[in-house]
Amino acid sequence: MTTTHDAIVVGGGAAGLMYALTAGQRGLRVLVVEHANKVGKKILMSGGGRCNFTNTGTTPANYLSANPHFCKSALARYTPAHFIELVERHRIAYHEKELGQLFCDESSKLIVRMLLDECAAAGVRIETSCPVEAIVHGDSGAFRVRTARGEFAAPALVVACGGLSIPSMGASGFGYELARRFGHEVLPTRAGLVPLTLSGKHQERLADLSGVALPVTARCNDVEFSNHMLVTHRGVSGPAILQVSSYWQPGDELRLDLLPGRDALETLQALQRERPAAELRTVLGELLPKRFAQRLCEHWLPSRPLKQYNLPQLREVAGVLQSWPLVASGTEGYRTAEVTLGGVDTNGLSSTTMQSRHVPGLYFIGEVVDVTGWLGGYNFQWAWASAHAAALAL
Repeated sequence: MTTTHDAIVVGGGAAGLMYALTAGQRGLRVLVVEHANKVGKKILMSGGGRCNFTNTGTTPANYLSANPHFCKSALARYTPAHFIELVERHRIAYHEKELGQLFCDESSKLIVRMLLDECAAAGVRIETSCPVEAIVHGDSGAFRVRTARGEFAAPALVVACGGLSIPSMGASGFGYELARRFGHEVLPTRAGLVPLTLSGKHQERLADLSGVALPVTARCNDVEFSNHMLVTHRGVSGPAILQVSSYWQPGDELRLDLLPGRDALETLQALQRERPAAELRTVLGELLPKRFAQRLCEHWLPSRPLKQYNLPQLREVAGVLQSWPLVASGTEGYRTAEVTLGGVDTNGLSSTTMQSRHVPGLYFIGEVVDVTGWLGGYNFQWAWASAHAAALAL
């Protein structure tokens, strides 16, 4: 026997739950099918278990896409303020960590509970441990979805099954397979917001500094991000590196300003006047983590008393400090990536409704679409906004 709904949502993550509660509030009968044993797994692990649920500074400029205009409509119609209002209505305490990033004071479980409570109040049906076995689009226009829990039908099918990042959480390419099956282009995907790996001499020189962190400005392909970098056993991580990783590809030049916010030459000249007998490694050990400064002087900057450097030589040292070349060889891949870059080509979707231009009643929302946010709550905001846009369209 086939059970009929107004909309079937494939995927019970942030976007899927947001769509379901919004459509449910409009009186629509919504079914969410989730192949994992519980919904919202990536929400639960996000932000170190505190869920960085939005960013107050969200603008379209915080997103990467082959069509940078695509995200504008949805983001304008469902803003961070709308989601904050929902969070406050559920009395969830939150705080701003930095740069507009909002986190729960207690636990990301509260965000999942809020979404589930809203779904329950709106009469949404959620089936977990319910993998999709087949989807047929009939002549009547209805989508028939066969699952381990039976067969369901609806005039609307909402694909919200995310990207390839963190396969241990159940991520798969199922959404991309569905898109291709219904005639959509899927742009090449790669790991985003991901640690970078080093190899050869660069890796050998830094490997034993694992755990050392310092503020940097990371620059690549005309973008730059100022935040912390963390040296790891295999390479580098930390917010500045994760941000720039979405813009970096193998072979691209990546440079780091190791003294962000300072003029390195002016700083060195002042130190030369004040402490001419001090060694370069000594003064750099006061400006940077000591072990990192010593490693710089072992391999990149010859250390001697400051008084022995003439102006061109000081300028050379300053140049290395403000534009240190980091030769990355790759990324840690989808295993640790927070997001997937690329995905369903936005040319095949309506930017106001997220509906397919090829198949009426078919929608794509959230990470499966070629819209990828920066680190800091932007990807959740895209999930909320794209889901909201689609839910209002039915």
